[in-house]
Amino acid sequence: MEIAATLGRFTLNRIQILGRSGIFLFSAIFQAFVPPFRIKRLIKEIEFVGSKSFLIVFVTALFTGMVLGIQGYYSLSQFGAEAALGVMVALSIIRELGPVLCALMVTGRAGSAITAEIGIMKITDQFPALEMMAIDPLKYVISPKVLAGIISLPLLTAFFDLVGIAGGYLVGVKLLGVNEGAYLGKMVTAITFTDIYGGILKSLCFGLLITWIASFMGFTAEPTTEGVSQATTNAVVLTSLSILIVDYILTSLLL
Repeated sequence: MEIAATLGRFTLNRIQILGRSGIFLFSAIFQAFVPPFRIKRLIKEIEFVGSKSFLIVFVTALFTGMVLGIQGYYSLSQFGAEAALGVMVALSIIRELGPVLCALMVTGRAGSAITAEIGIMKITDQFPALEMMAIDPLKYVISPKVLAGIISLPLLTAFFDLVGIAGGYLVGVKLLGVNEGAYLGKMVTAITFTDIYGGILKSLCFGLLITWIASFMGFTAEPTTEGVSQATTNAVVLTSLSILIVDYILTSLLL
């Protein structure tokens, strides 16, 4: 009975946290569309989440495309299908690797920073200070971060896709000698709007997940340095797992 009671308490606690996080997200999105609109805050967050992630996304995308080019070439050459290398690289990146790897990189760079920032704001009592100045902390701090994630991730994913395909082109065409016309021509004819739409939809969901989980973990962190550190670690792990799970669900629905 003690084991059953412990399991029940654990389950109820997780359901309660899930409910609180849902209300937190709904309030943040609702407040984003209530005047006054803080455009400068939104632009600042887009710069932090999006612009400052370009370098790590570029490097990840370039070497992902190059590795796909090498592996794909030697796999396809066994069947005499080297001309299909462009199709394989493009579809792999656009459908799966682009949205997922881009989201994981942003989680490690921006998601952890968001959790730590909000946790430190809580430790230093900045939220009560905002309330004393008649400023809603949720609208001023959280809403711009959530919107920035939703806006930035699709743009970063599109950039990742282009750089990744270019990396595969460099290795496949320039290094290994695949015909340029076959690489580009087959790729253009094989990619459909559904493939692009699926990647964009995934990136939108991932952008929401990253900022939602990171903000909530920081907002509910224990007001100690150890609590903020633990919340940051938990945010990165939970967000990464959520990205992989949601990716599987979306892939199943889009096929």
